[in-house]
Amino acid sequence: MKWLHTDGGMYWFVFVSAFLGVAVWESVRPRVSLTESVERRWGLHALLVLSSLLAGAVLLPLSPLMLAASMSGSHYGLLNKPLLPLALRWILAILLLDLTRYFSHRSMHSFHFLWRLHQVHHSDRDFDGTTGVRGHPLEGLFSRAATLVTIAIFTPPVGAVLLAELVSIFESFFTHANAALPDWLQRPLGLLFFTANTHVVHHSIEMREQNSNFGDIFPWWDRLFGTYHAPLPAGDERLMIGLKEYQEGPSFGLISILKLPFVSQPAAAQESNKVADPL
Repeated sequence: MKWLHTDGGMYWFVFVSAFLGVAVWESVRPRVSLTESVERRWGLHALLVLSSLLAGAVLLPLSPLMLAASMSGSHYGLLNKPLLPLALRWILAILLLDLTRYFSHRSMHSFHFLWRLHQVHHSDRDFDGTTGVRGHPLEGLFSRAATLVTIAIFTPPVGAVLLAELVSIFESFFTHANAALPDWLQRPLGLLFFTANTHVVHHSIEMREQNSNFGDIFPWWDRLFGTYHAPLPAGDERLMIGLKEYQEGPSFGLISILKLPFVSQPAAAQESNKVADPL
């Protein structure tokens, strides 16, 4: 249970460090100019983070680390068997948790109501580090529930769950950075991890590109399941970001974002709601 005493502190340390690091990177080497002020974006997305934390605390207060710790003494689950080397159990746990995030994300593009929730994330007309935390609170609950189910079935080591959570936090900012890695660095790094060069394609207004690059940490699942799209070359600024139906009009405020999945949408949204293929 000792992991529980470090969970909150390590979580917020990685969260703040990743945010600040990406913010500095974006300010020094921005990929494109944003259409909206940084101050407004940071304020809005900070409120969304608070909304998600509140919803999680009320509706699903159990964290992945808490569940993993509570099941660490169980005799059930493939990854709780002492016959397997600890290093192997850690590797398998991190891979399984990342695979769960891949399918959770892909399902958001495959089922109508989940897509309505996920539109909050894709409705951003800009793309920067804070886009990584732009999500509807109910989407966050769905993703957490999927992770909890995986932990309950496989009972991974507590440390592996913590590491996967921390890397995922870092990736949420790093892969949404309004900055691009040079091609010489993208080529080797992109074989191992998702980068902003790769993930920005997923935020294109073109549905064919939106339905690709669903991975969270590793790009291997997209390659394996045929949803991988080549990364955007460094210096390429042609990609349009967001959803076609929300390219015009005023930017969303907090209330309009929270209401978005439940209100009638522009006619152009009807096509968007139909094109994602089932899992």
